[in-house]
Amino acid sequence: MPSQDTRTLLQTAVPTAAAGAIVAVVSGVVAGGKGALGGVVGTVVVIAFMGLGMFALQRTAKALPHLFQMMGLLLYVLQLLLLLVFVALFKDTTLFNPKAFAVGLVVSTVVWMASQARAHMKAKILYVDPEPENHDKPEKSGSSQ
Repeated sequence: MPSQDTRTLLQTAVPTAAAGAIVAVVSGVVAGGKGALGGVVGTVVVIAFMGLGMFALQRTAKALPHLFQMMGLLLYVLQLLLLLVFVALFKDTTLFNPKAFAVGLVVSTVVWMASQARAHMKAKILYVDPEPENHDKPEKSGSSQ
């Protein structure tokens, strides 16, 4: 991963993990140990899904840049649908508190998307190729009249 991608990943994963820790603590206080576990599992699922999605999107941008925008939209829709499937699959689990799991998923997803938007707004990414210096330009020839 290039340094800009790594920087963006860090700027999104760290706030998401911090928000997940807060969710885990609050869930632990409200619902006990199973609540804390549900918050942690929800946060880990979001970081894994969104991180893998970001990696796939960067690979697509390098290989097929003309599909980048469509792939980004498709990726976000698929990620949100998969998170919804996870909520549906684990709604009756006894391993952890399903409500804390759902809250962890929602809070972590919102924090991930907000911090990713902030990271992209703060990034200094060129959207045009700068012109090279005057090395290749020929000198003016002819009269200046």
